[in-house]
Amino acid sequence: MKKLMNTAFIYTIIALTSGVFYREFTKINDYTGKTSLGVAHVHLLALGSLMFLILVLFEKEFKITKNKFFSKFYIIYNAGLVFMTGMFIWRGVDQVLGLNGGAMISGIAGLSHIIFTVGIIMMFIVLRNEVIKAEEVK
Repeated sequence: MKKLMNTAFIYTIIALTSGVFYREFTKINDYTGKTSLGVAHVHLLALGSLMFLILVLFEKEFKITKNKFFSKFYIIYNAGLVFMTGMFIWRGVDQVLGLNGGAMISGIAGLSHIIFTVGIIMMFIVLRNEVIKAEEVK
């Protein structure tokens, strides 16, 4: 449970930092258009902080960390989320500076979304297995 709480806390710090970076970077560069930088902040809060706080509740009720797939889920989900939000930040900086990463950034971002999707699927497998196991015990 402590690992899940610490993960939620770390994502909160990273999310808040990315929000400050978004605000200050666009202000310094006098940029008022749309950018992907703001999306990173929201994704880190929702899919990082909030998701792991919810998983703390599942851990308390179902002991999900004991599931044989939990470690794989944890690594893949976090790698996918960090990779995905990193790509949002990369694209956002690219937009603010007026550079054109174009198709390369889109391709890499697509890979990050695939990795993250695998992590989400693994999370549902872990949750489903543990909920079914708990129902069998009752």
